[in-house]
Amino acid sequence: MATSGDEKGFWLYDLRVETVLDGRTPICRHIEGESFQVIGESLVFSNQQKVSMYALAAVLPILPAKQRLTDGNDWMSTDAEIACPDPHCGGRFRIVREGKRWFSHAETTGLPEARGEAWWTREEQR
Repeated sequence: MATSGDEKGFWLYDLRVETVLDGRTPICRHIEGESFQVIGESLVFSNQQKVSMYALAAVLPILPAKQRLTDGNDWMSTDAEIACPDPHCGGRFRIVREGKRWFSHAETTGLPEARGEAWWTREEQR
C-alpha cells in the first residue's frame, strides 16, 4: 500500500476502548474489561459485548481526535480515560492507541471528482 509519493492521504490510529472501574462502583452498565475497537470510521464489537448508549455518547466525540497523530505533549496524546456522564457512576472508558492505518484521500472523500474505491472495500478490511 503506497504511503508517499503523489498519493494524498493521512494516518489514523486504530483504537481499543475498554471499560475500567479501578475499584469504583458503576451505576450504568459498565463491565470491567469489556471493549470495542475503532477502525477507520467503524466501531467494532465482538463476543456480544455491550456498552450503554448514554455512556457511549460521552466517548464518541473524543474518538476522531484520538485517532489523529498528535504531539507527544498534547493532552490528547497523554490523557486516556473518559468518565461516564452520570456523576454518580464510577465507570470509565480507557482509550488505547494501537496500530496506525493509512487512508488515501480518494478512498475517504465524498467529492465525486476525487473519489476512488471506498477504504472499507480493501481486501484486508473484509
